[in-house]
Amino acid sequence: MQQRNIILLGVAMVIGLFAVFLANSYFSGVEQRQQQTAAQQKQVRIVVAAQDMGFGTPLGVQNLRLANWPADSVPAGAFTALEAIKGPSVALRPIVAGEPVLASRISGADGRATLSANLPMGKLAYAVPINDVSGVGGFVRPGDVVDVILTRAIPGDGSSSTDKMTDVVLQGVPVLGIDQVADEKQTKPSKAKTATLEVDTLGAQKLALSIQLGALSLALRNVADQTATGAGTVIPRHLSVTNYRINERQSAGSAPPPAAPRFQPRLPGNFSAAAMTVPQRPKGPVMTVYHGSVSSEYEVKRGW
Repeated sequence: MQQRNIILLGVAMVIGLFAVFLANSYFSGVEQRQQQTAAQQKQVRIVVAAQDMGFGTPLGVQNLRLANWPADSVPAGAFTALEAIKGPSVALRPIVAGEPVLASRISGADGRATLSANLPMGKLAYAVPINDVSGVGGFVRPGDVVDVILTRAIPGDGSSSTDKMTDVVLQGVPVLGIDQVADEKQTKPSKAKTATLEVDTLGAQKLALSIQLGALSLALRNVADQTATGAGTVIPRHLSVTNYRINERQSAGSAPPPAAPRFQPRLPGNFSAAAMTVPQRPKGPVMTVYHGSVSSEYEVKRGW
């Protein structure tokens, strides 16, 4: 009985080794054929994503693969072998299936998804306080573009605490993160306390000063809209539609609209201005004399 079990175990091991050999031969043949095809078509093999990956996804053989790519259009930072991705690396930005894995989109050997690795050269990340109103109801998410608006008190001795002014501090600013979320695929609205913006050094200085001067709010902008509006300062009198339109025309260099003419009544043809003159009332004491139903007033002169 024991001898029979040993024989069965040996047969199973032989069959398993043969299956592994066939699988290796098959995959090696596929790899060789793909390499030959790439060489014939002047293509190279680069590492691409085998599946969709979000921010912070660890990279490994389970979500990476090699794919043929035109040799004359290989993107900068692409990897030509899976072994070239050293250490525990993670995705710093969302990567879709079939997209080349670039060195600028993954972390280094530390395996940490750091926001600083996403910043272009010369750019800074600066966080500003927001709430459910100033954050556009929670619809501002990582990857959006916003304008930053400052509302503060009007300076001067003659202004009161209710006198406010509003300025556009920055326009077309990319949003890097909301609270501690930097994944661009997280698009569900949420109430946040901070928004991290991508700015230059001057922009960071403006934000730092604006936080001390007043309240900041964000205005969501179309990501394809790169137009600078050149908005000016808005004060309380601009809240009137009429004053706002007059101010717009004056800022554009056009003259203000002419004043409306004063109303002048039209008189019939048989009346004149003299006929419409009201007689002056006597200044001194008067005496009224009635002749039937008709009354007449006579001024009584003093010194009788």
